[in-house]
Amino acid sequence: SVLLIFCCAANAAEPTIQVGIEKSGDVFIIDTRFDFPVPLRMAWDVLTDYDNMAGILSNVTSSKVMERDENTLRVQQAGVAKYGIISYSFVSEREVRLEPMKRILARQITGNAKQFSSEMDLTPDGNTTQVRYHAETIPDSALARTFGGAFIQHEVEEQFTAMATEMLRRKTTAP
Repeated sequence: SVLLIFCCAANAAEPTIQVGIEKSGDVFIIDTRFDFPVPLRMAWDVLTDYDNMAGILSNVTSSKVMERDENTLRVQQAGVAKYGIISYSFVSEREVRLEPMKRILARQITGNAKQFSSEMDLTPDGNTTQVRYHAETIPDSALARTFGGAFIQHEVEEQFTAMATEMLRRKTTAP
């Protein structure tokens, strides 16, 4: 069943982010489509800037590429997710497979979620980048289980909005 469809635009410069969430058993299925208002190369550079992600995403306190083997990375991240007055700390280690300028595949190796995998497809369209993001997760936190779709929707929206903000910042400071 569809739990939530959300659409927002924080300001005219940021993309409209539509987050669709379904729940099937314990699994939350997230589907998101939107356009980043920057060329593909700039979108790719921000989306794969794992060593600087703590400076891009407000809920990430540390992010580091632990291992790199060509286009396969092992990324470790930690942070604090907040929803209203409630917050919860998270850690994750993910295997990230890059298909340069086309696709980012990630799966959790260890972390707070019982299970997490995602696929992000990028398509250039002039000076914008079309994004399709699909993820499946089984949360392991009481917060995520209690607030379910609303909590996950908030996190996905916040992260992609922050990445769009960083892309626009880089676009305006690029030579």
